[in-house]
Amino acid sequence: MKIKPLGDRVLVKTEQVEEKTASGIFIPQTAQEKTQTAVVVAVGDDEDAITVKVGDKVMYDKYAGTAVKIEGADHLLLTISDVLAVIEE
Repeated sequence: MKIKPLGDRVLVKTEQVEEKTASGIFIPQTAQEKTQTAVVVAVGDDEDAITVKVGDKVMYDKYAGTAVKIEGADHLLLTISDVLAVIEE
């Protein structure tokens, strides 16, 4: 399945949270902090509003977006205003 966001929307693939600490302790899914970083997979067609590009790693609002499962992987459909920052490594 291929999804093309419209307008000022961005499709991002969320990153998985580590399930084990550095000392080897497993953290249950219910106790894990919700991840707020993702990689941009597709962008909408509003070139004036969108300031990110495919492949950028971004931070987003904690409860933002619409959850979508594509080929078994978790994705979010966000508006560009939900994107807080681009992470440069």
